[in-house]
Amino acid sequence: MLDLRKLSLEAQLTALLDGEVSPEQRHELEQRLASDENARRLHEKLRHGADFGRRRLDDVLKEPVPLALVRSIKSTQPPKTPIAQRATRPQVKLAPTGPQALAAALILFVLGCGLGYFVGIGPEVDEVATTSSSTAPANTSDWLGDVTAYQRLLIRQPRHLVEVPASQAEEISSWLTTAIGVPFRVPDLSAKAWTFQGARVILGDNRPVGQLVYSNTDGDIISICFRKDAQPPETDDFKETIRDEVGLVTWHNAGTSYVLAGPSSEATLGQLAMEIATAI
Repeated sequence: MLDLRKLSLEAQLTALLDGEVSPEQRHELEQRLASDENARRLHEKLRHGADFGRRRLDDVLKEPVPLALVRSIKSTQPPKTPIAQRATRPQVKLAPTGPQALAAALILFVLGCGLGYFVGIGPEVDEVATTSSSTAPANTSDWLGDVTAYQRLLIRQPRHLVEVPASQAEEISSWLTTAIGVPFRVPDLSAKAWTFQGARVILGDNRPVGQLVYSNTDGDIISICFRKDAQPPETDDFKETIRDEVGLVTWHNAGTSYVLAGPSSEATLGQLAMEIATAI
């Protein structure tokens, strides 16, 4: 356990926030916080800094995994060197000595305290975060979560894929154009072994989204979803991601957002999306 008497007040409060103090030390620090207004103010700034860091880490962890990265990991070949042969190689001992470990621990502790302190006392961290969120453009990933949920629903009920079947092509065209406000053509994907089944209207981020549904002889299902752009996108480039084992390819064109959703194992989704973009 740390000897708090040898540490600065900032380091002591950081150790308290990290749970690195004994019950006696915690009691002593809490008594000081109750009687020392400056200590309370510093403790509050450090706590805000730690909370801000945790929120940023959570945001990073929620980002979807790029589809190309997942496929690269799946296609990585195992090492060709036999396990028995690798085991005979001399091993290098990398364990630090006692003084080295102590020095490293002290350096990391000081760096951690400094980072927490400067983040905590930064200029109105909460105000900056609030201002950024109020002026940032709408989060287009919200509707991708809805598209993913509907795609998973289609996979679970293959006998009830559409609201209007493919045989009623004229009704699909007038219905979706009116409901979504976007002119379109139904792409013919029969050359790629995908058969058009019909259409639906779904909700994406509380806005109407057109959904064209296709299937193949293996029972796989893909859907083309589109809606009006709320704001001009930063880029029209094709982007591939995976959510809940559903592959998504997104792009924008002429004020419209598009998503091709299908099995994450389908390696041709990106190429198929490019062909759809020219046909729809």
